[in-house]
Amino acid sequence: MNYTIDGIVKILFVAMICFIVAVSLTPSLVRWLKKHKMGKSIRDAESAPVMAKLHAAKAGTPTMGGILIWATIIIVVFLLFCGCNWFNLDFACRLNFLSRSQTYLPLGAFLAAAAVGLLDDYLNVRKIGPKGGGIRVRYRLLSYSLIALIAAWWFFTKLDWDTVHIPFYGDLALGLWYVPFFVLVIVSTSFSVNETDGLDGLAGGALLASFGAYGAIAFSQGKIDLAAFCAAIFGALLAFVWHNVNPAAFFMGDTGAMSLGTALGVVAMLTNQPLLLPLIGLPFVVESGSVLLQIASKKLRHGKKLFQSSPLHHHLEAIGWGEPKIVMRFWVVSFVAAWIGAVLALIDRA
Repeated sequence: MNYTIDGIVKILFVAMICFIVAVSLTPSLVRWLKKHKMGKSIRDAESAPVMAKLHAAKAGTPTMGGILIWATIIIVVFLLFCGCNWFNLDFACRLNFLSRSQTYLPLGAFLAAAAVGLLDDYLNVRKIGPKGGGIRVRYRLLSYSLIALIAAWWFFTKLDWDTVHIPFYGDLALGLWYVPFFVLVIVSTSFSVNETDGLDGLAGGALLASFGAYGAIAFSQGKIDLAAFCAAIFGALLAFVWHNVNPAAFFMGDTGAMSLGTALGVVAMLTNQPLLLPLIGLPFVVESGSVLLQIASKKLRHGKKLFQSSPLHHHLEAIGWGEPKIVMRFWVVSFVAAWIGAVLALIDRA
């Protein structure tokens, strides 16, 4: 019982500390982004007429807001680690969640994906690269696949892990096929989160629901450090969403969306509940699915569109839904789906 209470206290305090640190950093970050003209570029009317019309007023809004989230995590992890290992502070040792078995991998993948996303954001803002700036899609895909491949190798060789849990059935050994499955989960999750990051607060709210659900699942499995890692992201992300709701003070950018998507995928694998991820992250599946359907429709129906614009949130805008209405309804779906997914995981474990 004491272990459970200590774990709950640790999770809540880590989330609170990250929220406070992120809130404190936000004004300085926004000023820095504005000073250095890190403003978002809106796609031109020729390549994306619907989006250009609906989002013209957002041009110039600072992007790279994801820096707030991963910078907060780095600061808190560093302070707790140093406080425990260098100064032997009892409270720091109680709250420190950096552990080789649970958080080294998701934290490393999170920061690696953030670095790639930061470079892509910078090139996009400075209009360096093809089609208005940024890293080519094939190179982005290659970069995130490499990160996922390294993480998969760690799971497969260092942790000797090659099984996937099927809810209400049991574990299925995949052998070497575990590696491509792992890569598929991480890459598809990161890009799906990125597709969802198109309206003020949309991706942030959906990610809050997903990390909250997986934090609860990790806690139920006794993986307190992993649950605290989810809580750390939750706290920092909550501060971000406070400033990202319409009208947004800044946007998440690839450095936020891709890194958080990568971290979510790794957490799903560490809890061995990746098959619940499509439910827990239902909005991400719907959003990326709408993009794939749009592409298929254009190719198979001689250029005819299935949606006025994709992802789905842009189509809803185009048919007259207001941005706050879309975001709030996506949030409701996100939290209900995440809640159902977490409950199924707990029932399955019981």
